Amino acid sequence: MSDQVRRPPVADWATDFDHYAGDYIDDPHVIHAEARAQCPVAHSDRYGGVVVPLTYEHNAAVAHDTETFTSRRIVISETPTDRRGIILPPINLDPPDHTEPRRAMLPFFNPTNVRYWEPTIREICKRHLDAFSGDRVDLARDYAKHVPGDLTARMFGVPPSEADQFRTWVHEILEVGPTDLEVERRATNEVVAYMQGLIDERRGTPGGDDFVSYLFDQDIDGEPIGDEAMAKMLLLLLVAGIDTTWSALGASFWHLANHEADRQRLVDDPSLIPVATEELLRAYGPVTVARIATKDTELGGCPVAAGEWVMLNLLAANRDPAVFDDPDEVIIDRKKNRHAAFGLGVHRCLGSNLARIEMHIAIEMLLERYPDFTAVPDADPAWSPGTVRGPRSVPVILS
Repeated sequence: MSDQVRRPPVADWATDFDHYAGDYIDDPHVIHAEARAQCPVAHSDRYGGVVVPLTYEHNAAVAHDTETFTSRRIVISETPTDRRGIILPPINLDPPDHTEPRRAMLPFFNPTNVRYWEPTIREICKRHLDAFSGDRVDLARDYAKHVPGDLTARMFGVPPSEADQFRTWVHEILEVGPTDLEVERRATNEVVAYMQGLIDERRGTPGGDDFVSYLFDQDIDGEPIGDEAMAKMLLLLLVAGIDTTWSALGASFWHLANHEADRQRLVDDPSLIPVATEELLRAYGPVTVARIATKDTELGGCPVAAGEWVMLNLLAANRDPAVFDDPDEVIIDRKKNRHAAFGLGVHRCLGSNLARIEMHIAIEMLLERYPDFTAVPDADPAWSPGTVRGPRSVPVILS
């Protein structure tokens, strides 16, 4: 069972939902299906009140109604929802305020620009594949976690050795922080201070291809981006760019290590990798985010009180039988696959193009080098808790 905070056991998943419970961390999909059979929307009094939509329809309704469900806090935690918390533009801003910061950041992540980073991604993957030693490795610890971490360091214009600190901060903010507010506050302050130092340093050496240099040339409402807002944008890239792709890659490797037929199909026909990636994202997409109800309302006939957390439960949406045929089956050449792994509505993931190319390359290069890897029997994947779920250990036998 995954490491977890000691919490009271769940009495009933439809009325006492807890995404930090050990059973949920280990397999949320079974719990979603059981709770969905009782009602389309689960609830909990934990964390001050949490509403959990379990269908694609109701998750989409929350994502698109930005007036009723605000994004000012996106990680469910023990901190009451009436406290605003740090604002990371654009993810914590609602329309129309989010539009300009998103417009400023978006070109860096468009399909043309992310292709610029393909040689860097390939170099990172090759370096870590070359470092494999012996016939057993851990694809989560030795490979998946390094690809987005090292790439993020390169995008900040710093050495890849900084990625270890980045991952520590991400772990403290996303996994530990929601139930340990002191850790969250300290880690957040450390990241902001680091980013402010990076901004000062990069201002003395302009013209690079890194994200900091890019932001110097952008504006919001016709004005240059201020240092405080820029530091928070960089914090967002750090938090949103590392754990999500690390977790999605780890889950993909876990699936391929445990499903020989799927792995062999991709070895025999690498052109299937992009389509298979979409299916792996649907089946194991790692992200849930939060909203806060701004007024008393209802969702799926269930009451939602002003100030309650609402979980944008993309994991449940992606396995809704009303939308996906055989939703619990991983069909790597699935034809109809409008999954929600990258979110829904105006806050759909800015970095989805980059995440896709990272996954395509990392999977392709692994299978090309080691086509016959298999899972170590009875290994515990140690799924991570909280907002981003992924296996922290995928031990495999390479041949």
